[in-house]
Amino acid sequence: MCVKMWCAVVLLLSMTGVCVAGTSVVPSTKLASLTANNTSAANNFSTQTNGNLGAGNVSKGDIHSLLYPGATTKVYAHLLVWFGGTNHMNVGYKSTDAAQIHHQIEDMISRGIDGVIIDWYGKDSTTDQATKLVMLEAETHPGFTFAIMVDQGAIKWDSCSSCSPQQALINHLQYVERTYFVSPAYMTLGGRPVVTNFDIDLSYSVDWDKVNASLSSNPTFLFQNNDGFSHVVSGGSYSWVMPTTTDYGLSYLKSFYDTGISFGDEETIGATYKGFNDSLAAWGSGRVMNQQCGQTWLQTFSKINGIYNSGKQLSALQLVTWNDYEEGTEIESGIDNCVSITASVSGHSLQWAIKGAEGTIDHYVPYVSTDGKNLMALGDAYAGTSSVNLCSYGLADGSYTLYVQAVGKPSVKNQISAAVKTTLNCDQSGNGGSGLSLGASPTSTTIAAGGSGKLTVTVAPTSGSFNSAIALTCAGLPSSLKCSFSPESVIPGAQTASSILTLSAASGRAANHRDGRYFLYESCLLGFGLFGAVFIGSIQRRNILWGVLGCAVAAMIIATVGCGGGNSTSTAEPVDPSSYIVTISGSSASVQVSTTITVTVQ
Repeated sequence: MCVKMWCAVVLLLSMTGVCVAGTSVVPSTKLASLTANNTSAANNFSTQTNGNLGAGNVSKGDIHSLLYPGATTKVYAHLLVWFGGTNHMNVGYKSTDAAQIHHQIEDMISRGIDGVIIDWYGKDSTTDQATKLVMLEAETHPGFTFAIMVDQGAIKWDSCSSCSPQQALINHLQYVERTYFVSPAYMTLGGRPVVTNFDIDLSYSVDWDKVNASLSSNPTFLFQNNDGFSHVVSGGSYSWVMPTTTDYGLSYLKSFYDTGISFGDEETIGATYKGFNDSLAAWGSGRVMNQQCGQTWLQTFSKINGIYNSGKQLSALQLVTWNDYEEGTEIESGIDNCVSITASVSGHSLQWAIKGAEGTIDHYVPYVSTDGKNLMALGDAYAGTSSVNLCSYGLADGSYTLYVQAVGKPSVKNQISAAVKTTLNCDQSGNGGSGLSLGASPTSTTIAAGGSGKLTVTVAPTSGSFNSAIALTCAGLPSSLKCSFSPESVIPGAQTASSILTLSAASGRAANHRDGRYFLYESCLLGFGLFGAVFIGSIQRRNILWGVLGCAVAAMIIATVGCGGGNSTSTAEPVDPSSYIVTISGSSASVQVSTTITVTVQ
């Protein structure tokens, strides 16, 4: 209620004479921020020959958005905490550094990860020191959990001299029970603590019934691969990367998921990974699974999405791995999609082109700057878009430097174009003197989830005739919406040409790269043109009340300053988090026109 009241105040102010003729550039970010290392990888970490990407700028999109619509799947990262000693490669940090553990968990949370499963080597190991730091850090982040995977190395290298492998395992698990199960951040299933293991049964003979009986907490034991579901005392199983397969492990994953479905009462933990390459590991044996420039990562998610859905959920997913640099599976520093982006200006149109697989791109963000260093975003453009009309933003005439960022799919490397300089001279219509008008009827529509809606888009000359083809595109759609035109281009000539726009909504509201509450802010600020867009970019971590108060303050500031000429802008009604402002553009080699519509998904 409070939010709606403040939005009403903003709308009232904007309708009493606030306009945006000659909007100034108000920077919301810096070029350096868009290219700097934004991960928990060490700043000095360089790209390796096994395919690990050097520290850089990667997409912080929520990894859940790569899953099927309506997924409730928990996403866990497999964490290695053995770096910093002499028995592993130097990756630029120590796993026993509390600041590094804090940095890693902050990075994981920023990517939508729900917790970690720690490869643990025993109560007297350095991995145990690091695990205690993970526990303390996890406890400061409500909802973020951790679990222990007992590696077979814990029995091999951290056992009493007279202990059998079974007794050594019991000793370790009793220590884990006393030390970690009691943490409020420890991962549980049905109130029971979860513990997994790595290759213990391959290396040792263990009576798991006796192991279970030695513990008072009745934990849920998770085992490996298909036969893990039928293992004695099993509560479920997890899958892993299989580097020796010839199909990137996809057949193995399908078999694992099919088996998990047949054991419906047990936990199924899926696996996604970017690839595998152990050429830099001291124990390497020449096993290589190619990353395919990010396609392996996306294919492992697609395998899940082809089997599970909102009515048949995958309970959990393990990312293999967060930081196993030695076996080339780490995603901490990001995933290389081998993409490059170039930008250019034609007339009033900022255009860009991608070299590489656009399927690894989530969306584009064009930026404008007056000094080439301090940048203002011009909104988001969905993948498939390749241009925007600069005059449609109400920018004041003058010289500008432009960039376009290609934001990758979650955890994929972000790419940014080189600087492009241009001088704008736009007329008051915002169309750069194109002599064309573009409209949509109706200007708002409501679509049911899983359904579609149609609008009529018209292009007409404002005088004379226009005999070039006008290509029609959409921008500003979330990942849950798709658009198509029939026909995709029109030639108005001396008349009005029309095309049918079809908007299709996914069956469930897929996670988007922007939180739903931003659309409320955008609606409140719509009357302020680019000033509003900049303000939105600065409030991502502020609460709603302060965001809306700022919205009202911005309105009063602009109302006080006045317009200095030009026409008043119309103000759209506020939209709720299920509604989206979609830009429809028409462009030719020399002309671009645009209009906006409101799309609501129910």
